[in-house]
Amino acid sequence: MEKSAYKIHIIGAGVSGLIAAQILENYGYHPTIIEASSSVGGRVKSDVVKGHLLDRGFQVLLTSYPAAKKYLDYDRLELQKLLPGATIFKNGKSQTIGDPLRKISLLIPTLRSSVGSFTDKVKILKLNALLKKKKIEAIFKTEETTTLQYLKDFGFSNEIITDFFTPFFSGIFLEPHLETSSRMFEFVYKMFGEGLAVIPKKGIQAIPNQLKSNLTQTKIRLNSAVKQVKNNLVILEDGEEIKSDFTIIATEASALISNLKNQETQWKSCDTLYFECEKREINKPLIGLISDKNTLINNIFYPTSIASKAPGDKELLCVTIVKKHEITETELIAKTKEELKTFCGISDLVFLKRYQIKKALPELTNIQYALSSTETQLNSSLFLAGDQLLNASLNAAMIAGERAAMGVIKTLEDGLIADELSL
Repeated sequence: MEKSAYKIHIIGAGVSGLIAAQILENYGYHPTIIEASSSVGGRVKSDVVKGHLLDRGFQVLLTSYPAAKKYLDYDRLELQKLLPGATIFKNGKSQTIGDPLRKISLLIPTLRSSVGSFTDKVKILKLNALLKKKKIEAIFKTEETTTLQYLKDFGFSNEIITDFFTPFFSGIFLEPHLETSSRMFEFVYKMFGEGLAVIPKKGIQAIPNQLKSNLTQTKIRLNSAVKQVKNNLVILEDGEEIKSDFTIIATEASALISNLKNQETQWKSCDTLYFECEKREINKPLIGLISDKNTLINNIFYPTSIASKAPGDKELLCVTIVKKHEITETELIAKTKEELKTFCGISDLVFLKRYQIKKALPELTNIQYALSSTETQLNSSLFLAGDQLLNASLNAAMIAGERAAMGVIKTLEDGLIADELSL
């Protein structure tokens, strides 16, 4: 049979599914992606609201991600750089700290900052040097503890943990207590140290849009929700049955496959609120951290501090909330405005949009960096992809998609045609 004749279906047009399609195309296959929503991207999407470009959740790309460097054309993405530092709001005042080795203008404010002791700043340099030398593979073989315990064991003071590490990494891990694996902390910290945090000029959705534009032999079916996946059969919510020689499930599979229902992925949630305002309290492209432990707000960012294809007429403020709460949207907006005024001196805000992201990141333990193609395989015709297989990152989504596609290719090229087994 010609390679193009095989019916290979990918469930989910997120980053992992798009990478899987690209790998299959590279080997001469013509897959079909089935996506429930109206566009590609999965959890990596953007909207235009009142002339502003809004990412669904504050998201950045770390340029040092190995898989991103492999699969993305950074020049075409017109990446806008964030400075390697942060502005910290505490007791109604703000201070800026950062990595002066990569941005010399951050040297004086960092030295003058009262955030952390001199010993803490020395330990940060020590941590930078340690993780620069430590290979990624070694990081993911190190015994796990929590990020909080890791920082304490490294000797950081409670002050710098509270003022910097907790709000900064809570915004990345989407949980307020730094319970995330120390492996993930070391990996992300290393990635920050070796590259830059960037946002495409056309918003974060430019990443999956670019991956989609690279596909020439893949059919993409949008607005097609899948109800169930069996061997050699994909059943849509509207009852349509699609025959499939091989299927890659590049989304959470537990709801689609009957014998995986007890293996449902747990998810971290967050709220992202966008406001218009007249001026910026942080003029440079820096993330703002709220260090007070009693606030609902975790971090803020002005998307208008970088170039955008849809800049709007006024300044745009993005607010991230990672703490769990039970308040209504009206109460949430009012509470957010109150805290912004009290802790950051930001007022005269006009609310634009709230993104309540219930499945923002998978909650994982025993996280890994990579897996073999055979580890993505449920049986001879079903394969899994998605960052939930490895660790919660764009890099992991790409690796999982790649490995699932290679699993299909290996099965085909070894002559192991799918069985007619039913789950």
